[in-house]
Amino acid sequence: MKGFTLVEMMVALLIFGLVAAAGVAVMSFSVDNQQVVRAHTHRLGELQRARTALKSDLAQAAQRPVRDTAGRLSTRALSGNEQQAGGPLLQLVRRGWDNPDAAPRASLQAVEYRLRDGRLERRTRPALDGAEYGPPQVLLTGVRAAAVAFLMNGQWVQALPNGPRQPLPQAVRLDLTLDDYGELSQAFLVTGEPG
Repeated sequence: MKGFTLVEMMVALLIFGLVAAAGVAVMSFSVDNQQVVRAHTHRLGELQRARTALKSDLAQAAQRPVRDTAGRLSTRALSGNEQQAGGPLLQLVRRGWDNPDAAPRASLQAVEYRLRDGRLERRTRPALDGAEYGPPQVLLTGVRAAAVAFLMNGQWVQALPNGPRQPLPQAVRLDLTLDDYGELSQAFLVTGEPG
């Protein structure tokens, strides 16, 4: 009876070990790659959601100033770049607030965007005048800096003129500095009609 020699068995085990190690390496690379792809997909989804919220709000901007909780009328219907004074990055009133329950409220909604602790947050009021802003919705994380600019008469400006009846800008540009992507600028048309 003829069988395998010890050397042949050792060579067969060596080949099997190499194939198994290669399989484990390929599987490990595949799992690591899948986690990286998942993280990038999540981040791109976050960026897209923030862009969609801004685009939707600015496309339905209304020229309607609001009153704060003390009853003071704002000097502009749309404003921004007030972070240094403790204010919002962007503040506006938008049209088209859905009301499926027929609640006793307006179809206009006060919206503000703030940069807090590296997060771009969006908050809304339950009523236009005198109400406090509700809890924030985190749109984007990993934000180091943010600023807005307004397109008025073909020129980008950092602040809009005062006055509740000043015209809305033609566009708003959001300039972000992100931890992972660096500097990112996006422009949004302001297509809302005067209220």
